Amino acid sequence: MTDGPLIWILAGEASGDVLGARLMAALRHRRPDLRFAGIGGHRMQESGLESLFPMQELAVMGLVEILPRIRSLSRRLDDAVRHIEAIQPDLVVTIDSPGFALRLLRRIAPLGIKRVHYVAPQVWAWREHRVKKFPGLWDRLLVLLPFEEQFFRRHGLDARFVGHPVLQSGADKGDTARFRARHGLSDKARVLILMPGSRRSEAPRLLPVFGRMLSLLRQKLPDVVPVIPVSPVVAETVLKATADWAVRPVIITDAHDKHDAFAAAEAALTKSGTSTLELALAGVPMAVTYRVNPVTAAIARRLIRVPYVAMVNLLAGKALVPELLQEQCRPDLLAATVVRLMTDPTAAADQKAGFAGVLAGLRAAGTTEPADAAAAEILELLKP
Repeated sequence: MTDGPLIWILAGEASGDVLGARLMAALRHRRPDLRFAGIGGHRMQESGLESLFPMQELAVMGLVEILPRIRSLSRRLDDAVRHIEAIQPDLVVTIDSPGFALRLLRRIAPLGIKRVHYVAPQVWAWREHRVKKFPGLWDRLLVLLPFEEQFFRRHGLDARFVGHPVLQSGADKGDTARFRARHGLSDKARVLILMPGSRRSEAPRLLPVFGRMLSLLRQKLPDVVPVIPVSPVVAETVLKATADWAVRPVIITDAHDKHDAFAAAEAALTKSGTSTLELALAGVPMAVTYRVNPVTAAIARRLIRVPYVAMVNLLAGKALVPELLQEQCRPDLLAATVVRLMTDPTAAADQKAGFAGVLAGLRAAGTTEPADAAAAEILELLKP
């Protein structure tokens, strides 16, 4: 039996690693002879990928935060290009991480290898002019949000809506009793989810605020137990940053444990991004909060063209969940918001009702699972 087609695949952060692993499984289900090479995290490696270098080296966010890493990122880009040139894959798939992925796609364009980018750059939110640089970067763009297909086609780019992978996350399948038993929590414990981010550059900015917020919160809700789901990449960072908290958090890195925590939770504070959709799927009332370098924030405010930061708010078309960003990311405001979510049944019920409408629009018409839809698009390009 001859070797099947070789797909070179890139993920640059934890969420992309999850997408990549699901995509690899969906592709192999349809074409068991497929081979993979590229860059990914532990999930993709568990699926058989031998990563060219540790994915964590690419996981950085922020206009200012990235500056000290430019030289090392440039070296890693050269490494990836040389690897693709050497092994000549049949197709290259890049997942999210536009800062690295789009540069890679441009560098390998002269090789004539078919290219797919999975998860659209969010140019509809800010710096829309960048769309002019996209023609020629990929043969197919796979988008996660229903409005993105029309947005990119309006700019002359072929985009295919494949559905949002959060629908496959299992975030709505958690078990409250199992979570409480595993972590020795009584029925009186009131679980609060804290999600500071999956990158080392994110968590240190939010965790000190969360710690001070908890001290205030426990004065009104003494039975609150903080639970912090994190990727293995930042687990040690979170452990050190929370060592002096008055309330020791439950830190979890397993996806199934995270979903059990969601089932047990009464409320959540989370950064913006896919985590808001995970929590919505699990029916957890939430507030979105975020803090970045002040220079990054000032630049972003001048460029952002959308009314909301939280994905659930963008998809709902209204402020379904509170957004406490930058200067409003304060312990007192966060504590007051959590108290409201955990004590006001109407506030929680209104959010849950809105979540249903948001989630209904995340599945592509006529498809089963998002990863299967993405795999079908990729395999269509592999046809002779």
